[in-house]
Amino acid sequence: MSKLLIVDDEVNIRAVVREYAEFEEYEVDEAGNGMEAVEKCRLNDYDLIIMDVMMPKLDGYSASKEIKKHKNIPIIMLSARGEEYDKLFGFEIGVDDYVVKPFSPKELMARVKAVLLRSQATQKPEPIKNERLKFGGLEIDIAGREVYVDGEKATMTPKEYDLLFYLVRNKGLALTREQLLEAVWGYDFYGDDRTVDTHIKMLRGSLKQYRAYIVTLRGMGYKFDADAT
Repeated sequence: MSKLLIVDDEVNIRAVVREYAEFEEYEVDEAGNGMEAVEKCRLNDYDLIIMDVMMPKLDGYSASKEIKKHKNIPIIMLSARGEEYDKLFGFEIGVDDYVVKPFSPKELMARVKAVLLRSQATQKPEPIKNERLKFGGLEIDIAGREVYVDGEKATMTPKEYDLLFYLVRNKGLALTREQLLEAVWGYDFYGDDRTVDTHIKMLRGSLKQYRAYIVTLRGMGYKFDADAT
């Protein structure tokens, strides 16, 4: 049985999420603010955290950063703000998903299931292939999960690596946003196309002068093309 930590300063929201989570047979713990969440994570192990952004004492972003220093627990962020900047910031600190209030509890549970499945899958060891690819000054070490831009090691989020590796392994192929969601995030019906667009924007920033290798296919998705200029 997976154990969830629900962190929100609104008692009613915690109660609703708990009801739906327990119906799905998850074990549930609660915290009313970021400080309490950090302390609970020091004392207990959780499979996933549902974290509100705006809270007293310590906001959700700061709490998530503190927790990630010590434990690699998947986090779904809840926020009343849906601007791209807020999502970018969340993804940059390692948040796994972002749900805007007001939200459907059923959809939230579907996202919880998807994130848990993805987290469990990444914990299974996979055969390591010695894949080191070079496209001009862009060098990609898939086995070592490292990317170099003109000899300088790039700093990327885990999802940026996953997205780049999938694009490169399928270089030249037109990939829809839905395909990328399913392959990289494990989402199906409950995926959000904007999640892909947001991470593509972050990835292009990390690739610097080689950003043009990721080609936008208007109205469809993206592809990796090292001959693009």
